[in-house]
Amino acid sequence: MNKRVVLASYPEGWVTESNFHLETAPVPKPGEGEVLVKNLWLSLDPYMRGRMSKQKSYVKGVEPGDVMTGETAGEVVESNHPGFRAGDKVTTGQGPGWQLYWCSKGERLTKVDDTKAPLSYYLGCLGMPGRTAYFGMKDILQPKAGETVVVSAASGAVGSVVGQLAKEWGCRTVGIAGGKAKCDYVVNELGFDACVDYKAGKLLDDLRAACPKGADAYFENVGGVILDTMLRLMNLRSRIAVCGLISDYNATEPYGVKMFRSILVNRIKVQGMIVFDWVERYPEANEALLALVNGGKFKYRESVLQGLESAPRGLIGLLKGENFGKQLVRLA
Repeated sequence: MNKRVVLASYPEGWVTESNFHLETAPVPKPGEGEVLVKNLWLSLDPYMRGRMSKQKSYVKGVEPGDVMTGETAGEVVESNHPGFRAGDKVTTGQGPGWQLYWCSKGERLTKVDDTKAPLSYYLGCLGMPGRTAYFGMKDILQPKAGETVVVSAASGAVGSVVGQLAKEWGCRTVGIAGGKAKCDYVVNELGFDACVDYKAGKLLDDLRAACPKGADAYFENVGGVILDTMLRLMNLRSRIAVCGLISDYNATEPYGVKMFRSILVNRIKVQGMIVFDWVERYPEANEALLALVNGGKFKYRESVLQGLESAPRGLIGLLKGENFGKQLVRLA
């Protein structure tokens, strides 16, 4: 039997486990030109909260009764498609991923080589989060050697890659994370120059100490008061890449930015980003990131839960910042 998690109801404020429903169904049979994929890994990501809403977004949301969306890595177990054969390892795009089996016509499948890196890496540093970091840094922030780059959610799947790219490209790299353990990891393991604990209650003072020359580039994953505080530190003609605003995702009223004037005074370039905009250049990022991983220049951490049943709890924990590194669910 196939297991799958569907959206039971739209959350009002914070997501709860009652917003999901686990159900069983027969394993689907692949039709002509289709493949049957067994999902082995499920990626949990902040964007999922935005899909659980009626609000307009950059893609269609999940409606009650729909299988929850998510990226997966798995194995082809049966194929009627000329481009795939049983045993191929594949990743899927943001389709109905919260299930053990599904059929595809191949349009959302990408073959990956799990002899070059662990299969789960293709959902993290070699997958969507890694590509997001790569294009946000290379095309939007465009940091120069010697500049100061700051990234929020620095111990997470995207932030950890952003910071390591900044170090690789010769920048002073400052992270923002929640708690001493995460900050110690960011500095001692990932090699950042400094990391500020936003939970310590001295955010502005600590950021000023970590960025004595101000900030030239800021990769935003959190928003809210952290964004407001960073706007006080941005240099003339600095750049901000807005990748995520996780502090607002469960809020009933969005945070009102107070330091918006800094964008005008400092002529800051602010650009939102959705990684789909670079889909034609995914191979470029994949090659660059794999070279860094295999060259021993990247460190990577995963938080792994066991079993599809744990996915709702994992997403809730992710939205509360309880994960440490890339949040995954091992499905098999």
